[in-house]
Amino acid sequence: PNGAGKSTTVEILEGYRRRNSGDVRVLGHDPARADAAFRARIGVVLQSAGELGALSVREQLTQFAGFYPHPRDVDEVIAAVGLTEHAGRRVSKLSGGQQRRVDVALGIIGRPEVLFLDEPTTGFDPAARRSFWELIRSLSAEGVTIVLTTHYLDEAAQLADRVGIIAEGRLRALGGVDDVGGASARTPIVRWREGDALRERRTDEPGAVVADLVRRLGGEPPDLQVVRPTLEDVYLDLVADSAASDPAPMEAAR
Repeated sequence: PNGAGKSTTVEILEGYRRRNSGDVRVLGHDPARADAAFRARIGVVLQSAGELGALSVREQLTQFAGFYPHPRDVDEVIAAVGLTEHAGRRVSKLSGGQQRRVDVALGIIGRPEVLFLDEPTTGFDPAARRSFWELIRSLSAEGVTIVLTTHYLDEAAQLADRVGIIAEGRLRALGGVDDVGGASARTPIVRWREGDALRERRTDEPGAVVADLVRRLGGEPPDLQVVRPTLEDVYLDLVADSAASDPAPMEAAR
């Protein structure tokens, strides 16, 4: 949720923000003491961009490419983020979604080993989001480790190998998309309509619950569904639990 601590956590990992306590390692280094060699190995896309200036898309990428020992080809990167037709335009004249693509292009121009993306698809239309997802998949296939924060749970489900859920500044769950939250979070859900109310029940025996409903109601209830909890269901449960309890501190995860 908003204010959970996602951006703060990522900025600490990037070395962009100093931490108050704890230990952090990225590529074997403490980001707070990072040197130029370390920074050349990571790519960063912040939640909001800085001053855009008067440079064109190609000029800005060419300038940034000069900061790295083995940058990607500028025109290949422009094509990868879908801005070939706008390569000669000033970045400041692009739409918000197009400017966000420039941010992503700047993050990958240096061939990073680790790429940090803080809510990169904010402002993207559905088609642009899908195109961006393909870019992320291709970078992952090349061996780039990607740390991505997002409010879009479908995005996390589509892209992530591992998911961490943060609420109230604490790591509530960490795991694969299909098992994050543990076995109890994946208990099947029976949903149905009874009168004017939508009801649901979590159970390890959904067949027995359905049979009981049929007997009690004299037939199959309207809108009957038996579903496995989605990532959104798990997220909502964990966030609700975090608001009602005093959580354990965030643990370091590798």
